Amino acid sequence: MTIALETQNLEKTFGGLRVTRDLSLKIEQGARHALIGPNGAGKTTVINQLTGVLKPNSGRILLEGQDITDLPVHKRVLRGLSRTFQINQLYPDLTPLETIGLAVSERLGHGGDWWRRMGTRSDVNDEIADLLTRFHLLDVMNEETVTLPYGKQRLLEIAVAIAAKPRVLLLDEPAAGVPESERHDILAVVGSLPRDVTVLLIEHDMDLVFSFADRISVLVSGALLTEGPPEQVARDPQVKAVYLGEEAVNV
Repeated sequence: MTIALETQNLEKTFGGLRVTRDLSLKIEQGARHALIGPNGAGKTTVINQLTGVLKPNSGRILLEGQDITDLPVHKRVLRGLSRTFQINQLYPDLTPLETIGLAVSERLGHGGDWWRRMGTRSDVNDEIADLLTRFHLLDVMNEETVTLPYGKQRLLEIAVAIAAKPRVLLLDEPAAGVPESERHDILAVVGSLPRDVTVLLIEHDMDLVFSFADRISVLVSGALLTEGPPEQVARDPQVKAVYLGEEAVNV
């Protein structure tokens, strides 16, 4: 078993409040792993520590066996760790074509003249076209992002994360705020992500979680309550009591 991402005894406090409590997680290479828990459980705080936005008070974070606890955000991205956010972080005035072009060019080290690269390099153009197709964005590729339906914006954000060619991708509530009519595309895209990308998903949509994850960890008050395959977690009486509710889990 190869471990792609691991936390060892992670602790985070804000003042006197412990928001991450002795958290040890192991995400296997190629896994579809979900981190769930009630509001206030500390899920996004964990993601922020994994990505370097927040520094833990103690404990370690390992990416493919290498300690990245003290690395800044951009160096973690260069090592293959990418993420999306609960609220999208896109450029509102750029089109999907321009946004993905910028992301691909940044990865190749040509961010300063990304617009020129888009017109002169067939490999860059082919990659952009592939991402636009895979993420159902061809029909809106020339529209400003701010004008797009929210579901399309979420798809664009995932496409940008994939453009970085991550080996580990952290998805922070990719379906949050997306109308029911647009959730199908999110489910389809998340489900079809390449298996060579390890995915850690935070999500409140249990349909998405149970259709996607092969392993689930349950976080409560910053601590790990239980973890295991979806069927096992769905039957766990502790999980039903603190989070999902008796009628919410049917797998």
